Amino acid sequence: MPIEILTDEPPLPPRATPLAALHERLGARMVPFAGWMLPVQYPAGIIAEHRHTRAAASLFDVSHMGQVTLAGPGAAAALQALTVGDITGLRPGRQRYTLLTNEAGGIIDDLMVARLGEALHLVVNAARTEADLGHLRGCLPDDVALTHHEDRALLALQGPRAAEALARIAPEAAQLRFMQVAEMTVAGAGLRVTRSGYTGEDGFELSVPHDAAERIAALLLDQPEVKPAGLGARDSLRLEAGLPLYGHDIDEITTPVEAGLTWTIGKQRRVAWDFPGSAAIRDQLDNGAPRLRVGLVVEGRSPARAGCVLVAADGTSAGTVTSGTFAPTREACIAMAYLRRDLAADGTEVFAMLRGKPVPARVVPLPFVPHRYPR
Repeated sequence: MPIEILTDEPPLPPRATPLAALHERLGARMVPFAGWMLPVQYPAGIIAEHRHTRAAASLFDVSHMGQVTLAGPGAAAALQALTVGDITGLRPGRQRYTLLTNEAGGIIDDLMVARLGEALHLVVNAARTEADLGHLRGCLPDDVALTHHEDRALLALQGPRAAEALARIAPEAAQLRFMQVAEMTVAGAGLRVTRSGYTGEDGFELSVPHDAAERIAALLLDQPEVKPAGLGARDSLRLEAGLPLYGHDIDEITTPVEAGLTWTIGKQRRVAWDFPGSAAIRDQLDNGAPRLRVGLVVEGRSPARAGCVLVAADGTSAGTVTSGTFAPTREACIAMAYLRRDLAADGTEVFAMLRGKPVPARVVPLPFVPHRYPR
């Protein structure tokens, strides 16, 4: 019979980002997240950080995200075989949001893919980095080289005045169009900069060598428009923007159809239907998915958090909240949830069970706050 080996080894402690000392000096409250110690907020507080991002610009440390390069002449075709996007059609200097899917049509991860020359640069979710690396290594052909960049930090400068602030230290970065990517030298450091982000605002993500991360962050924080912001504001901002969070709003048993992400399926992929899970996804497109991701506005001042049960007007089960918060921009409690298809139309009323009491909630279009990406 097999022998079960037990171990008393403690779990690994959370990792620190290259900006840990800076966060401490700025008075951040640090919390463990996806194997990392990250700032959840600074002394100003989450709501102040959220509002400042919408009004000016905030700097987020997102160095916990995985950064991966795929290189080789077959890299684009190899990655395309694993995702729903048209990766081979991605032009140099451009970036695209796409999904890794499994054979059941579930979402292994959502990620950004940027192309510079023949190389593809991926940014993947922190909690999925190891799973993604294993999946990619098991599927990529031998002529595609995979490099996991554990020696690089990632900074996100977000807000309507982000370009104005960045222009003072990196004029060429501020000239990028939405979803463009370029390599450049800033303050003696080699950066890879994309005009993108996950707040619904204009912004940039800067991949920076570890030894230059604090120097670049300090330069950005010296700009009058820029203040630091933590995980709390990043979450409320992305929720207002209607953007899903992996592990909450999307996962390996959720399809792009259910998640409202069918727009990520490339035009050419809808001709060949040759990506993992395409048969299941196409069936849901043709016949409807049993549940759909929706936006909800919940009455009152108590947010419906992840896991909150939703019921229909007739008392039957309606679905479950996957993300919820108080939205500073809307001055209302908002949530994303999966509802039965027959209840997912805008304007439908359901009830959130909060502390055993049914609280009215209404289905509304996503996003809750309009995106303000530069076009």
